Amino acid sequence: MSETASPPEAVTGVPLKGIVVVAHGGQEVSTKPTTAVQPAVLRMVPIARAIGNALSDAEIRVLRPRFTVRGWNEDAASPVGDLVAVLDGIRARYGSTVPVTLVGHSMGARAALRAAGHPSVRAVAALAPWVPPGEPVAQLSGRRVLLAHGDRDKITRPRDTWAFAERARAVTQVTAIEVSADGHAMLRRAGLWHALAAEFARASFGAAAGEERLAAAVRDTGPGRVTV
Repeated sequence: MSETASPPEAVTGVPLKGIVVVAHGGQEVSTKPTTAVQPAVLRMVPIARAIGNALSDAEIRVLRPRFTVRGWNEDAASPVGDLVAVLDGIRARYGSTVPVTLVGHSMGARAALRAAGHPSVRAVAALAPWVPPGEPVAQLSGRRVLLAHGDRDKITRPRDTWAFAERARAVTQVTAIEVSADGHAMLRRAGLWHALAAEFARASFGAAAGEERLAAAVRDTGPGRVTV
């Protein structure tokens, strides 16, 4: 797995307080290698930047790794193995006390939710996730979880996300947010998606809130979902 963005620690010589790993989307089946310029990879650049800017004073590092291949590939669940390898590497380098927040889009969101059981993970945000019926939820126990989906998504199904949220609530607290008037690529209301990801990252590390309206939405773990 290739690391395509690795900003240095915010303050030289200050112990790292946490890491955010941003995971890009992909395809249902493909063994073609990923590239730095494919749209799914590029879409996460501004999200990683927004998170980094939001946490620039908090000694939080943001990583934007690239999956080895483009596809999920059925039982191989290719990106999950890649993410676990990244998490193992973080744990080996920084130790067991540095918490990790995962932020994924589409296939990357599915991979992030699967990998959330890793002992370093404290929180996971799934943006326009691909969560077909039967996706496991037990690994989310004790993790902070955000599920956000656009109501016009024609690639992955919002109703699958809301069903997944209900099942996940049996093992942990879940925030479910419906983004109105946007689809799978998160482009029509891009600024809102970026701000949501940044606000969730802030909350997951206990940093001060940015925009209170979004902070309130991210804190809402009640039944159903919040619309923004």
